[in-house]
Amino acid sequence: MPVLIGLLIIVGPRLRGAMRSPQVVGHVAVIDPTAQVLPALRARLAPAAIEQRRAAAARRAMASLPGGDQLPEDQVRQAAGSVPRLTIDERPPNADLGAEKRALSSSDPSHRQLALIVIHRDAVQRGESAEFGEYDIYASRGLDEATESELHESLSKALVSARLSAAQLDEREIDAMMVVDRPSSVIVSATGEQRAQRQFMRFLPFIVGVLLFVGVMTGGQSLMTSTVEEKSSRVVEVLLAAISPFQLMAGKLLGQLAVGLVAMGIYLGLGLLALYSFAMLGVIDPMLIVYLLVFFLITYLVFGALMMSIGAAVNQIQEAQSLMGPVMLLLIMPYVLSPMIGRAPNSPLSVALSFVPPINTFAMMTRMASDSPPPAWQVWLTVLVGIGGAYAAIWFASKVFKVGLLMHGKPPDFRTLIRWAREA
Repeated sequence: MPVLIGLLIIVGPRLRGAMRSPQVVGHVAVIDPTAQVLPALRARLAPAAIEQRRAAAARRAMASLPGGDQLPEDQVRQAAGSVPRLTIDERPPNADLGAEKRALSSSDPSHRQLALIVIHRDAVQRGESAEFGEYDIYASRGLDEATESELHESLSKALVSARLSAAQLDEREIDAMMVVDRPSSVIVSATGEQRAQRQFMRFLPFIVGVLLFVGVMTGGQSLMTSTVEEKSSRVVEVLLAAISPFQLMAGKLLGQLAVGLVAMGIYLGLGLLALYSFAMLGVIDPMLIVYLLVFFLITYLVFGALMMSIGAAVNQIQEAQSLMGPVMLLLIMPYVLSPMIGRAPNSPLSVALSFVPPINTFAMMTRMASDSPPPAWQVWLTVLVGIGGAYAAIWFASKVFKVGLLMHGKPPDFRTLIRWAREA
């Protein structure tokens, strides 16, 4: 999986150019009884005008990313996509509408008609009605969605331009008055100023939750599965002749924890590589990676110990399903809540969940990944609470492990597990 993700990061941007749709080439027939919309429409649908608009839209989209305003012109053109080459054919106002529609389904490759546009007579100047007229558009099957959107946008602008000219108003002056660019906010902190990345920070809490969930889920299930297999095959009886149950449990837990740390390091490296390839490496606080590893250790010890105790209590994998339900609920609940916590990191519920084990590590990590991180004392209090929760989970698992590892027969319920922990 890490190799596949790495290939996706490296090859993905290069595949973007290969996945571009082919250039659309064809004719667009226009019936304009007003004789005022067609000139503006022809100017807006010229290939150079379309390319200029798309490049400007791509620059605005990339300006929100770090270094996006310094991208080379070829990357901007690649992001803008292929520009359609449309030939505008004027039709007389009294043209046969039925014949023009039939031309849209013609199979003649030398004259590929993509669309027919019919401007209403009152589209520029009001008639008897108080409202302006609009237009009708008839499309062939060869007209793709992007080109149709370009036609609608150009028609809208051309109609507005014709109406302003008819009213003797300056279109450029009105456009200048209506345009207000929204600059990116700059976050000022004790370490300096940094341009806010709202879009990326909106997804970062969810990404952190996925890393914790996948890492703990993968390693925890391996612990439970291996324990059940060793118990059912009686291998564990040979192992207990040489070491104590707690030593066996601790060895399995720490060994799988080391494997989980290696996997987490690989995925973190892939994530940093992806940020570096998009010039967004400076968005991540290095301490966030440190805290992610710390909270991963705590979360893994809690859920790994619980899953291993379930593996020691049952005889077959199928018997573990009923006991795994509550544990999975505790693991899935903070993962599902991570987007909501990321949007409101300082709400009373988010703060309260930061100190409730075993979901406190998920909640605090999500809050730290948001654009409003919590104060340091809350982070360290969560660490202390998490260590206490890990100690309690390991203590409970060691008692269950000691009693249940050599027991066979009917699988226990949670009440029996608690009784085992008290008696051991």
